[in-house]
Amino acid sequence: MKNRIKELMIEKKISRDDLAHAVGVHPVTISRLISGRIDLSGERLQALAKAFNVSPEAIISDTPVVPMRTVKVVAFVQAGAWAESNELPDEDQFSVAVPQDTDLAKYSLTGVQVRGPSMNLRYPEGTVLVITNAIETQEDIQPGKRYVVERERPDGLREYTVKTLHRDEEGHFWLMPESNDPRHQQPIEVNGDLGDTIRVLGRVVYSLLRED
Repeated sequence: MKNRIKELMIEKKISRDDLAHAVGVHPVTISRLISGRIDLSGERLQALAKAFNVSPEAIISDTPVVPMRTVKVVAFVQAGAWAESNELPDEDQFSVAVPQDTDLAKYSLTGVQVRGPSMNLRYPEGTVLVITNAIETQEDIQPGKRYVVERERPDGLREYTVKTLHRDEEGHFWLMPESNDPRHQQPIEVNGDLGDTIRVLGRVVYSLLRED
């Protein structure tokens, strides 16, 4: 199978020895993979993709490599789950790679994982959402975009969820679910309900379903 290992080594400025160390093989094995004398197994393909910080397809495709950036998944979003925090334990946190967007390059990005069915028509459970930091970007909220929001009750407990922003004819903003679950089909007014405080944490800029 033709591959782009040599091309990627030049592009990423990675030596044969350094690549071999990153993948956990002998340098001679890298040479044999480049020449095609050894087939690229799925395991080796994944290891090379991680070393180059590209998708596995980029190693065997002639399509130009898309620059990627790594984002850490540190929290979850789950409608109806009230808690003091939504942070994942350190051992459950992980990283994902997303395309490098020049418009987002100067901003930090955070990953959160969807739990529950509150947006299952759009984001199945387990989907990773990569979001901006609303305080950092200072961008105006836009109807039709999807946002991760924090809803705080008067007792201090918080709910973290993802919703689509909608503006009605009177100019009021609502957070709309996209779910087939009757428990999660009520819109939430952005101005708050029954004393709740609504905070927009960030806009969803990427979504991907993690493959375990």
